[in-house]
Amino acid sequence: MVASQLNEVRRRMASAADRVGRDPGEVTLVAVSKTVGPAEIAQAYAAGHRDFGENRTSELVAKAAVLPTDIRWHFVGALQSRKAKEIVPFASVVHSFDRESLLRAWSRAGGDAALLLQLNLAHEVQKHGADAEKAVEILGLAASLGLTISGLMLMPPQVEDPESNRSWFRRLREIRDQLQPQWPGLRELSMGMTDDFEVAVEEGATLIRVGRAIFGS
Repeated sequence: MVASQLNEVRRRMASAADRVGRDPGEVTLVAVSKTVGPAEIAQAYAAGHRDFGENRTSELVAKAAVLPTDIRWHFVGALQSRKAKEIVPFASVVHSFDRESLLRAWSRAGGDAALLLQLNLAHEVQKHGADAEKAVEILGLAASLGLTISGLMLMPPQVEDPESNRSWFRRLREIRDQLQPQWPGLRELSMGMTDDFEVAVEEGATLIRVGRAIFGS
């Protein structure tokens, strides 16, 4: 079941890339395995998948301890500064940096994962993410701490029609493109989930975070 659903997501992802003339290989599918047990993750692993996402530090640490060491773990949830050091040995990519205290905590912990700056473009109070206007300030602080931000991450408003999020995905891409001349290492765009990942791919996503379409509700 997991393998067939994973392949279907891959097919849809490739079709979305083809529609806009993109190479599907430019997009990394992160299988979000929060609340999913190691057995289900192992099924996706057996199907050749290696990129998995977790949104709780305790779950990531516990699963990394019992699953193959060549898995690339993505931390996709809100990360508390005091818990940053717990995922340092395991995380390959952290998608949710959005404030000074978290950057300083990561710097002290000595983490070397790829870091993404999460923006809250819709200014939703219930969601994490920095204002777009603070992006340059945060990027500068990261550089002063010896950290490199590799891209931007977005969680747009929850909508019924995936097309409604196209403008948010496009805006994130435009911000990335505006910042790149000063910050050439800013390449990744983490955007798109189960309900809207095809639109995100069409708008330039390089990382999509899909859980339910692979593992079920």
